[in-house]
Amino acid sequence: MGQMMDPASWGHMLMSGWSEMGTTVFWVALLKIMWINILLSGDNAVVIAMACRGLPPRQRMWGMVLGAGVAVVLRIVFTGVVASLMLLPFLKIVGGLALFYIAAKLLVPEDPDDGESEVTEHLWRAVKIVAIADIIMSLDNVIAIAAAAGGNFALLVIGLAVSIPLIVAGAAVIMQLLDKWPILVWAGAALLGWIVGEVIATDPVIEGYLSPKMGADGFHYFVMFSALLGTILVLAVGGSWRRKKLNGRVENAQAAE
Repeated sequence: MGQMMDPASWGHMLMSGWSEMGTTVFWVALLKIMWINILLSGDNAVVIAMACRGLPPRQRMWGMVLGAGVAVVLRIVFTGVVASLMLLPFLKIVGGLALFYIAAKLLVPEDPDDGESEVTEHLWRAVKIVAIADIIMSLDNVIAIAAAAGGNFALLVIGLAVSIPLIVAGAAVIMQLLDKWPILVWAGAALLGWIVGEVIATDPVIEGYLSPKMGADGFHYFVMFSALLGTILVLAVGGSWRRKKLNGRVENAQAAE
């Protein structure tokens, strides 16, 4: 932790790798990081698409680009400290509960935007959802990217930055599918619920207590059960929240008449 707070360590990290950009090894490693990020960002594209689907058409692209951009910047920052963060007790439990709220909230229809200020507020709300969800879901993913970068900050920055258009393109495709088949919104929420269960079950406190008692195979099945339970709970809570919101709209419309 002391190394993380040392300005000299951060300065060394920020300057690392830039002089190696002309080497073949650098570009091979860059392709590796881009490929890892694309493979591990499918769930992030789902979040971006679900968070931005309620925006007006002109705001959707801004939501996707800003959301992915902020998420990548935060991912770069967190890569420098994620190895230490992953060991903090209860961090993944707190993150999993936050992601649970986000997943359930994504099933709830947004109120229609009447003015430009409300549209802008909705845009930034979507960006915040994407950024927070990405941080939570990327705790494990960042370790793979950091390992591929091997401490080379230039590789990390360029690799993640180049990945932004690919993530946005994936989110755009998913958003079109969500518009065409709204039932897929529930599938996206189910995916996030699965991740919620996995994140909470693998917190160091829970894993450290249960894994020695259950063994590797037993703990693996526990994680799978937790993921399934997370899926069920997100769909149940989100569905109940959605029905309450829709019923409230009906009551307000009837009262207005």
